[in-house]
Amino acid sequence: MSAERPLLITGGLVLTDDGPSAVDVLVREGVVAALGRDLAVSDAAVVDASGCWVGPGLVDLHTHLREPGEEHKEDIASGSAAAAAGGYTAVVAMPNTNPPIDAGHLARFVVDRGRQVGLVDVAAAGTISARRAGAMLAHLDDLWDAGVRMFTDDGDTVADAGLLRRAMEYVAEIGGVVAQHAVDPGLSRGGHMHEGALSSRLGMQGIPALAESIVVARDLALVRLTGCRYHLQHVSTAEALALVEAARSEGLPVTVEVTPHHLTFDETQVATMDPVFKMMPPLRPASDVAALREALRSGLIDAVATDHAPHAAHEKEVPFEEAPNGITGLEWAAAAVLTEVALDQTGFFAAMSMRPATIAGLGEHGRRVAVGAPAHLTVVDPKTRWSPTSTCSRGANTPWLGRPLTGRVRLTVLGGMPTFAADPLGVS
Repeated sequence: MSAERPLLITGGLVLTDDGPSAVDVLVREGVVAALGRDLAVSDAAVVDASGCWVGPGLVDLHTHLREPGEEHKEDIASGSAAAAAGGYTAVVAMPNTNPPIDAGHLARFVVDRGRQVGLVDVAAAGTISARRAGAMLAHLDDLWDAGVRMFTDDGDTVADAGLLRRAMEYVAEIGGVVAQHAVDPGLSRGGHMHEGALSSRLGMQGIPALAESIVVARDLALVRLTGCRYHLQHVSTAEALALVEAARSEGLPVTVEVTPHHLTFDETQVATMDPVFKMMPPLRPASDVAALREALRSGLIDAVATDHAPHAAHEKEVPFEEAPNGITGLEWAAAAVLTEVALDQTGFFAAMSMRPATIAGLGEHGRRVAVGAPAHLTVVDPKTRWSPTSTCSRGANTPWLGRPLTGRVRLTVLGGMPTFAADPLGVS
């Protein structure tokens, strides 16, 4: 399909400013040109979206693209392809690369590579500490000038409260957001799974729920002191959710994300000893999974974020305790959420597009479908049943392959151009 040819999406339920509406969507020259019933354009490529939801392109707050430095795991091209296949039009690339994204020129490199690939808009997060070493601040001003709006040492917790306070004071002044990988390093050191009866039975050192909540409690005290916007990454416990809820009641500027895998799986999967279920934070008990699902339904959890973390096969195909943490998930996040959590169309796009875009400061994304808005769109069939059999990612460390799912991305459109189309729904 050429850039000049219009795109007409017909028959879908479209998330508009007035709510879900059964209208057609005409895309021309990168923007939504018209909404209406029975639109007809002679030269348009037509997509039949009957039975599908049409809404803003999904936005991921937590993607590991591994470039620069670990391209054997993933690169921006393969990660972008996986994102487009999952319905994403924008992703925030985590800065725990090699070298870490702790200066402006490195952030620009990531964004420029994403632009060259052209499948999704790639925004770069920047580190809080130089080289993610936790000893001194990164070049926060330089990162900000390069367009970075989210700062995180993801993969490690900022353990030094004084350093985190200084970062929060600066970021609060410039208007960004500090995102925290809330896993206390002392309480988690040497651990491989949730600490509890199952870890004792398996003879495996565990990581207690307290490892998450103790960091969140400390950080919220610093938010209270500094007024900084704070984003809690990959929440996994009911205890942390209770702290977030209390902070919200105070009016503190706190947002929180949950991963598809923490909404789907619990600690019992670890008993298989399959390293695909090793992640950080670890899978928690079923009671925590239930609390996470309910918090997403209620809106206490703002966003679903994939924590897409590809590894090479030889890295994961080792005994459980020796395997690195992380799984991939960009391609199946939408399906996982639709399978496990009862969200309506508005709630689905709020958690997977609109609120993530707001948190990340991506104003061109996460907008309801409206005339004149950028044509960053996703078409999702919420009811189809299927099982993934392949991946666009370089990493196949995923529990989703072969797993029955309900809901499937059918089309992704970035700036008016289809970046992914699934059979049988295609672009004619």
